[in-house]
Order: sequence, then structure tokens, then C-alpha cells
Amino acid sequence: MNKLALSLGLLLLSSQSAWAHYPYMDCVREGEGIRCDIGYSDGSFATGSDVVIYDYDEQELDRVTSDEHSSVYFDLPEGEFFIQFDAGHEDPAEFDYVELQ
Repeated sequence: MNKLALSLGLLLLSSQSAWAHYPYMDCVREGEGIRCDIGYSDGSFATGSDVVIYDYDEQELDRVTSDEHSSVYFDLPEGEFFIQFDAGHEDPAEFDYVELQ
């Protein structure tokens, strides 16, 4: 019985380290540009990660790498667009231009 309890306890503890931390992104309009802060659901930064602006036809408009504060800055594009931070998970973080208004 002790071996079973120990095995179950170790399994439970080891599975916590495998829990996924999902990407997040928050964007605000700053003058004629957009600033986005990116990171993960556990509060960690995503320094050095790419953030991409696409038009609605999924054509890449701009790509910026996050700085040491896990932030990016884009010039405001014309037309409809969305911003994506893809950390390699199933669901990338996305921000649509209508959320800026």
C-alpha cells in the first residue's frame, strides 16, 4: 500500500510541471501606433518572441520581436487587421483591430 501511495503522489507532483502556460497579449493604441504586451498565463515574459500583424486575407503586414519588457510597438496599419502572438500552442493569442476602438 505504501508503494502505491508513493507512486500516486509522485505521479501527481510530476504532472504539475507539465501543465501548459498559454500565451496572452494586451494591446493599446498609442498615438499613431499600437503597443502590445505579451507573455504567458503564469506571468512569465515572452522576451524575444515574434508578434505579427496580418490583414484579413492573412497577408503579413509587419513583424516585430518583443523587447526585454516583453513589449512590441507597431505603426498603425491602414484597413482591417489582427495581431497574433503564436507561442507554438494550439491557440495563439490574437487581438483584433476593433478591440482598439
